[in-house]
Amino acid sequence: MAILVDSETRLVVQGLTGSEGSFHGPRNKAYGTQVVAGVTPGKGGQEVDGIPVFDGVAEAVAETGANTSMIFVPARFAIDAIYEAVDAGIHTIACISEGLPAHEMLGAYWHVRGEGARMIGPNCPGALSPGKANVGIIPAEVFAEGSVGLVSRSGTLTYQIGHELAQRGLGNSTIVGIGGDPVVGSSFVDVLALFEADPETESVVMVGEIGGEEEEKAARYIEREMSKPVFAYIAGFTAPPGKTMGHAGAIISGSSGTAQAKKDALEACGVRVGTTPTEVAELVVAAAASG
Repeated sequence: MAILVDSETRLVVQGLTGSEGSFHGPRNKAYGTQVVAGVTPGKGGQEVDGIPVFDGVAEAVAETGANTSMIFVPARFAIDAIYEAVDAGIHTIACISEGLPAHEMLGAYWHVRGEGARMIGPNCPGALSPGKANVGIIPAEVFAEGSVGLVSRSGTLTYQIGHELAQRGLGNSTIVGIGGDPVVGSSFVDVLALFEADPETESVVMVGEIGGEEEEKAARYIEREMSKPVFAYIAGFTAPPGKTMGHAGAIISGSSGTAQAKKDALEACGVRVGTTPTEVAELVVAAAASG
């Protein structure tokens, strides 16, 4: 089955005619994703790599049956793009755009939830179900099909761990980048719940980082609700104390939000935490080998 994106995904790219959209939209199409439409106001009737462009999302949905949106529009228009996608009936949104104001994103978050849609991002790499669909900027060539779910706040670390798994003969059911902003459409808990319900996912890797308390919330959820083994990696053990770094969500208050605090919380709930991406992959492989 995979989660969020699969062979049934019919993708509309909001901002298809821009520099990022015109690069990644055709790239997703070449992977095998059903990229059925693009949207750029005022450029309806054009095409990009054979993908028809419409003036609005509602028109694109009506004409092509699009059910998923990938947003590449500039930050000042991205919030409106989220509302437009939801109001047009899109049920899955990947907002790749970054720099969205947190207070405006909060309103969009509740609108998405209220309409029963799902969103990942903003400031995320998207989602990839190997062999089925790629929606975003994830380099699909480094991943393989398999049974390990992967959810991450980091883009690059996601790619590295997925590649490490592929090199060891394991692949992924779905890779999900939730984004590193303070307000994102889906949390670790949201995605973990989807993996728990997915029959193609046998284990899960969670990639966190310093700041906030989302990993601690995930730890409590895993202990209560997850029957599948969960492994984790936390970026930021070598972050200098008191130095601001990382994503906008990487805010540390006292000892809360540090890599060690997150590692301790996860391990207390039965999650095995690797100290490097390579060690995480080795833990997953060893667990799979032992049955």
